[in-house]
Amino acid sequence: MSNRLAVVSGASIAGLSAAYWLRRTGWDVVVVERAPEFRDGGQNVDVRGVAREVLRRMDLFDAVKALNTTETGTVFVDEDGEVTAELPSDGTDGATAELEILRGDFAQVLRDHLPDGVEIVFDDAISTVDDVGGAVSVTTAAGQSWSADLLVVAEGVRSRTRDLVFDDVERHPLGVNMAFGTIARTPSDDRQWRWHTTTEGRQVHLRPDNHGTTRAMLAYRDDDDLAALDRDDALAALRERYEGVGWEAPRILDGLDDSDDVYLDSLTQIRMESWHRGRVVVSGDAAWCVTPMGGGGASLALTSGYVLAASLAEHPDDLEAAFAAYDEWMRPLVDDVQTIPKAVLGFAYPQTRLGLALRGLADKVMTSAPVKPLVEKMMSVADTDRELPAMPVTLA
Repeated sequence: MSNRLAVVSGASIAGLSAAYWLRRTGWDVVVVERAPEFRDGGQNVDVRGVAREVLRRMDLFDAVKALNTTETGTVFVDEDGEVTAELPSDGTDGATAELEILRGDFAQVLRDHLPDGVEIVFDDAISTVDDVGGAVSVTTAAGQSWSADLLVVAEGVRSRTRDLVFDDVERHPLGVNMAFGTIARTPSDDRQWRWHTTTEGRQVHLRPDNHGTTRAMLAYRDDDDLAALDRDDALAALRERYEGVGWEAPRILDGLDDSDDVYLDSLTQIRMESWHRGRVVVSGDAAWCVTPMGGGGASLALTSGYVLAASLAEHPDDLEAAFAAYDEWMRPLVDDVQTIPKAVLGFAYPQTRLGLALRGLADKVMTSAPVKPLVEKMMSVADTDRELPAMPVTLA
């Protein structure tokens, strides 16, 4: 009897985790990735909460830790670069977590340790999905096709494959735009995440990496859609938006002009009442994008692959029961970080000098000794007292 076949769309953290665990539990797996080649680079992600145990069960904890970005802490700085407050980074899940890694490095670790039998198809994308009951028929833009037992959609927040199947996707724009890129490292860069906030809802971020460069981010609150612009227009819009902003803003703007990995995003949460339909299931950002504001996206993505495979192994002959178990286990973790009150957005992105001054006072209170334990608890994501579902691994 042949193994069941799973097609996974998306070769980032959620998709690779699903591919890893589905293969370990006896599935044949094909991963389809739209990008022409493996996507390295990217910005910082971290592994927190229960995802740390998933890494241990993959025997990859040390491999991820060895690729740490070298970041040692998180500080707020003023327009002259002077530290005004420092967020707690003690223990495993502080503002700077024990396991801080670049997204591309994390995905590469997962890819390098996939079990034999996982096929990855690059430079192609799913164009049609036809769930015929006993199988799901999947066809790609390049003309490849599979009759599969399962389709896992593990793409990004704007997943096209998800939208082929699901018509009840709720999109919740947060009104926050972000631009990420890699810029040249300078002698003034240290090993801390440095975070500058100024008026008109603008932020400037610099973070160290382990590749001899620096990861930069500009974030601002506005209802426009930076991601809808092409690169040149977006960079021009950023220069206009950040005109007159001090600290390292001019350096970052110049650096983004030459960066080869600029990524633009208008933060949007995804909410779905059901993460499955027929033989199709969604995972990661395609299912519940929590955005960088919520945090924990990489941890949820890694955990979801494990929980999905374990649920399918527990209910091998009942997809509905398997998907229900997957939903029941994952949804509390997602719900915990999906709600972002508007007051939090206003606090994070002050518009006026008065708002900025109040933010500065609040920063000092938040980082004071009496309040520090509460702040640490607020930064906890993907955390649960529940045991991970049992995983009956069948392949070494």
